[in-house]
Amino acid sequence: MENLEVRDNQEAVGLLEVFGLVCAFLAADAGCKAANVTLEVFDKNKPGNADALPVPLLVTVKFRGSVEDVKEAIRAAEEVALANTGVVSKHIIPRPTEDTEKMLKISALDKN
Repeated sequence: MENLEVRDNQEAVGLLEVFGLVCAFLAADAGCKAANVTLEVFDKNKPGNADALPVPLLVTVKFRGSVEDVKEAIRAAEEVALANTGVVSKHIIPRPTEDTEKMLKISALDKN
């Protein structure tokens, strides 16, 4: 059975997947300026159909903060990303489980 424990004073996490690293930096900057959030390490993914995409690299920006702050950060970041290379997906997790928290620390950008 899945471990559904949550930490006390847990922050929400917002995930915004965009096309390209430059777009991720622009979106992250906009989100951090729009709300009281912090960033977690970005993650990357190069899907099998990368050559057919506008930019062959997908990058996930991760915001942390209160649910309302994360919503505002995602809104601002999405606006900037849509004006650049685009958005693949977005999600907000109000109270990630302990196991989800562990997975949020994983990043393919750390690998050579």
